[in-house]
Amino acid sequence: MSKEIKFNEETLALVNKIIRRYPEGKQKSALLPVLHIAQAEFDGWLSPETMDYVAYLLKLKPIEVYEVASFYSMYNLKPVGKCILEVCRTSSCWSRGSEDIIKYLEKKLGIKVGETSKDGMFTIKSVECLGSCGGAPMLQCGASFHENLTLDKVDNIVENYRTEGKRKSYTDLDYKNTL
Repeated sequence: MSKEIKFNEETLALVNKIIRRYPEGKQKSALLPVLHIAQAEFDGWLSPETMDYVAYLLKLKPIEVYEVASFYSMYNLKPVGKCILEVCRTSSCWSRGSEDIIKYLEKKLGIKVGETSKDGMFTIKSVECLGSCGGAPMLQCGASFHENLTLDKVDNIVENYRTEGKRKSYTDLDYKNTL
């Protein structure tokens, strides 16, 4: 038996507040923030059932939600670890050693890019520019940026997240107080 996909009252009120920002017929404009909220609420990823629910709330066809969710790397379409270590791989980061950081993480965690550690704690993602070229190489985990990485810094980051043991997401930013 699968769990019913439905926001709690507080989250639904927040989603409705976001939707009301836009004129009738333009609800699709709320899609990105609503997908972030849905992903945070439903175990860090967007199942087809979750995307269908978002489509229903926004009065969209499910395919419209699937297209957007599958386009952006910030949305997860399969289960992921509590901490997604997104390592930038574009020019500045690459030239300053991001490939070495990725290989180190793979060896340290015993997984490849796109995989999740056996304990369900970490997923490694290799992503395009995260907009921190001056702090290359860098990785993002949820709303936190980690710049000027070294292997020692990576060890500290991983151990700190492991010790904390909680899910990190883009919605670690407090949406409720910023909307």
